[in-house]
Amino acid sequence: MQLKLANIILEELPQFVQEPTLCCRSTSVYKVTGGEMHFFDAGSYDFTTFFGALSTQKWRKYSVAKDFYVHLELKGAACSIEQTRADSFTWDNPEVVKGSRVDYCDSEEWAVYDSKLLDSETDVLNAFVINSSGALSIRNAYYYTTVDDADVCPVELALATTTFKKEEYIEHNIELVKERILGSSEEISKHFHMHVVDNGRSLDAKKLQAPGVTIYPNNNVGGAGGFARGMIAALEQEPQATHVLLMDDDVVISPESILRTYNLLRIVNKDYDEAFVSGAMMKMGEPAIRWEDTGYMSSAGFCRPMKPVMYMNDLHDVAANESFTVPVDNPWYEDRKQEYAAWWYCCIPISQVKKNGLPLPIFVRYDDIEYGLRCKTKFITMNGICVWHSAFENRYNAAVERYQTTRNAFIAQYISGVASLTDFTNELFHNIQLELKKFCYTNVELVLEGFEDFLKGPEFIMQPVAEERFMYANRVKEKLLPFDEVREEALRLGVDLDGLTSNSIELDIPRSTRQRALDLITFNGQRINDYSISGKVGVVDARGWEYPAGKIRRAETLIAVDTYAKTAAIRHKDNKKFKELWSRYKRDVKYYKAHKDELAKAYAAVKGEITSIPYWKKYLGIE
Repeated sequence: MQLKLANIILEELPQFVQEPTLCCRSTSVYKVTGGEMHFFDAGSYDFTTFFGALSTQKWRKYSVAKDFYVHLELKGAACSIEQTRADSFTWDNPEVVKGSRVDYCDSEEWAVYDSKLLDSETDVLNAFVINSSGALSIRNAYYYTTVDDADVCPVELALATTTFKKEEYIEHNIELVKERILGSSEEISKHFHMHVVDNGRSLDAKKLQAPGVTIYPNNNVGGAGGFARGMIAALEQEPQATHVLLMDDDVVISPESILRTYNLLRIVNKDYDEAFVSGAMMKMGEPAIRWEDTGYMSSAGFCRPMKPVMYMNDLHDVAANESFTVPVDNPWYEDRKQEYAAWWYCCIPISQVKKNGLPLPIFVRYDDIEYGLRCKTKFITMNGICVWHSAFENRYNAAVERYQTTRNAFIAQYISGVASLTDFTNELFHNIQLELKKFCYTNVELVLEGFEDFLKGPEFIMQPVAEERFMYANRVKEKLLPFDEVREEALRLGVDLDGLTSNSIELDIPRSTRQRALDLITFNGQRINDYSISGKVGVVDARGWEYPAGKIRRAETLIAVDTYAKTAAIRHKDNKKFKELWSRYKRDVKYYKAHKDELAKAYAAVKGEITSIPYWKKYLGIE
């Protein structure tokens, strides 16, 4: 049977208008309207792009497909079509496949181009280029394969998204799903259901619900609880879902990504039928930047993207994104084995949910990391399967990065035994000493409170306390105020906030080896008197992971600035507060070391219960 793999003419999304080379690299103007692509003048129209090419190497790796075809219809000026290929060493332009040229005379009638892709084993991408002598239109363009009926898997795809008062995004995505998936002529329209878990209870269910779309008003149980509710809905729908696609609410979707995921699942091979499909996070403001598709937990306890950031308007990066590999057998890269898929777009086989249970009730942060590591699965990534998300580097929240991250990392490891190559006490120490050196005592307390909540044992987190603790962390974290509210005090300290630039804030000052040693031993002078330079003020980035060591050394006062939100906080060195917090940290670590085995046994004992459907139904109040 013939089975479609990917459409070539895509939706008229703002991302494609802003970055048209995601779809087609052209020497003249084109526009997509009503499912047709119109080329307005003579030119070259190259589809060897992030969305326009077929990732033949990966389709062979993940699916039963062996041969690939391209189909399209065209009318207008005389033109030629030639197939193209790209491998991991391709740079600016794709290679044209010899002997693939087909010429068309000018015509007002639709002509058909249907050809087998002449790909080789070394090809990463295969596509085509149209060279037109004038205005031309194409339609009904797609890649397909042929497979035996017995090789096609029945797929019922459930999309589960959790939202908390993000109507601007979620309502738009619901309408896209209704129009482009449920309302389409594609096979998926008969095998798809969207479950929207409304943690904010703010959506108009009567307006938004429709056949194939269900809204669930829910208590605010965070992303973890919302996705657990969505997984339960996928398990209980009729017919039961075979896969559940977890997706953030504050994203812009391309329905084509969901279609490609569905098409892949229908012919996935035995080696990958239990794998997670991990969609890439593209950057909202710069839609050609691929930020991450899968990540890994480093041995030091940090979440890292598996691949470097790449630019999907650059052909070399488009091909490299598909051929990228990491030598995990090399000891230097061993922690890359701790791979996971974030839940901005993650499609999970229901068989994995039945086998491994539901997420942990940890509200936000590490729920997706722990689950991916717990399942010990493979991951599928592919060009054209993605969402656009606002960049994380501009959304620092100490309640998440200091309280939630600290608590949840330990809980996840102790319940599920995940990230065995990581010692999270190293990250704990790193974050404590980093914030202390920057005089951010309030956020040091958040780190310690996260650790201390873990030390309370599993009985604490099993109660419905996650929302209250997260809200508490948001209340007590360091408060950054609008520039207008701190401008006068900053001027008294000799700093004109309006004269700052991003570069001046981010630029650091080099230190000598001796200075580094002194700063390390004294915690930037907080262990000794008369270390600071009287009146010295440093201006630093407010994001907690930044360490402008040269700018902060020997300062009495720091002004922490969030350039994205145009807010700031003024911090003063306090040796007494430092000693109090450092003593508290040492006391906590001493308790941890004395009770480590006891904690490990207690947390491991609740794994079966805390990930079960009965537990979650009680937790969610839907028994």
